[in-house]
Amino acid sequence: MSAPSWCLVLNGKSASEEAVREAVAAIRGRGVALAVRVTWEAGDAARFVDEALAEGVDTLVVGGGDGTLNAVVSALAARPEAADALPSVGLLPLGTANDFATAAQLPMEPHDALALVAELPPRPVDVLRVEADDDTVLWCANLASGGFGTQVTVETRDGLKRMLGGLAYFVTGLSRLGRIEPIQARVQGPGFAWTGGLVALGIGNGRQAGGGQALCPDAWVDDGLIDLTIVPELEGEVVATLRTALVEGKVAALDQVAVRRRLPRLVVEADAPLTLNLDGEPHASRRFAVECVAGRIRMHLPADCPLRDAGDGRIARGDSLE
Repeated sequence: MSAPSWCLVLNGKSASEEAVREAVAAIRGRGVALAVRVTWEAGDAARFVDEALAEGVDTLVVGGGDGTLNAVVSALAARPEAADALPSVGLLPLGTANDFATAAQLPMEPHDALALVAELPPRPVDVLRVEADDDTVLWCANLASGGFGTQVTVETRDGLKRMLGGLAYFVTGLSRLGRIEPIQARVQGPGFAWTGGLVALGIGNGRQAGGGQALCPDAWVDDGLIDLTIVPELEGEVVATLRTALVEGKVAALDQVAVRRRLPRLVVEADAPLTLNLDGEPHASRRFAVECVAGRIRMHLPADCPLRDAGDGRIARGDSLE
């Protein structure tokens, strides 16, 4: 039997980390043929994915955060091949917030993260297909956020992120609480329609974004459905409730103010360009059509990963989460 063939697509910001080098050496010592490709600029990850496919690589390991995961998954999801004909995906969390990895309870230590990829088989995972009003097709592996949460991520400076990590998003978020401008939008899907001013929007395959904001706290990555959370414009005591949700991460606080649904697809429209943050990357459009593509990739996740649907509590399509 030939040795497993892996390609580590490593974010250039983490290329010099000694723990990563040691983990790579250890996994090679287990008989894995592991090539390392370091991203430097936009488009590198997609190019490395194409090269890995041409070389017959078994597994693509993403070394980075949610943005690097998005780049690799987007390149795979856009391919014509079926999921079982594509390399599986593993994750070596090296980003600032690591929202997907945190919610999935993936190991954060490089040696343990690579060992999980080697030891556990991949499972089918959904991906969100997002079409903007100019017909551009985008992909989302974790969560698309709009409104307040998006602005927080856009405004969080790189220096603050380096100093504080995920906490930087909370610091920036709290500084904005007194100047939240609601966005007038329309959201619709099968059996669901909502119109009004929103301050936060979560369209989840995963559960959290922006350094720990659990906008879609009940999402599963393998149920074929989108978790939708709309936080309407805030008045009076509701502002304090959102503050509690941001600072303490209380799902109950989110439940008090949010409209929540599970849908197979949805459309978001606004009169002015709306910015959706797809796995940390902002994109502006007046209309986004979002579809959950079930089982589009295969991913190595912990056996007890809370993002995987055990099949014993699934909420029916279009049902409320409230």
